[in-house]
Amino acid sequence: MKGTHRQASGGWSLPELLLVLAIGMTLVAVMLQALLGDGRASQRLARVLRERIQQRRTLELVRADLLRAEVVDLPAQAWSGVASSCGLAGRRPALRLRTAQGLITYTQGEAPSPIWRGKVLMRCGPAYGLDGEPSSGDVQNRVLIDALPLSGFQVESLGPLWLRVRLVQEFQEPGGGRLRVALQQELASGG
Repeated sequence: MKGTHRQASGGWSLPELLLVLAIGMTLVAVMLQALLGDGRASQRLARVLRERIQQRRTLELVRADLLRAEVVDLPAQAWSGVASSCGLAGRRPALRLRTAQGLITYTQGEAPSPIWRGKVLMRCGPAYGLDGEPSSGDVQNRVLIDALPLSGFQVESLGPLWLRVRLVQEFQEPGGGRLRVALQQELASGG
């Protein structure tokens, strides 16, 4: 009996190789997309954490100043004619504190130089010495935090000794979106 036997070549045919190659390339592309997405999410999370730390530091400085304050004035209240020790340069006053060391004014608005991102929150008042206490010397006007929207620093009175402070930052993301980081705390005043 004469039969036709096909002998196995031991390899893959061209269509099989192309199919395996296509499946492999698809899996590599999916894994690469997942890794890139994870990298972007990690960068975004790292940025949020970094900015939250900066926001907490800023609010801790406001808290320390509030604890030393004898009088707390909000912009909605009459400011009784006392001017800031520093030039405001068009920035809006947000909070004014009268302390034994001198007047402290928090303002928000345009940055004093182009190195800052967007609007800034500035503190004008007695400088802190190496011991961590305010000095009775010259006043300093310093940027505390940047990347604020128009009303990124809001102070609201909750009572005679309590304030609610809200700090918001906005950033342009590389993909074209906007990242908004906000922190709100209730702070006690010393007055």
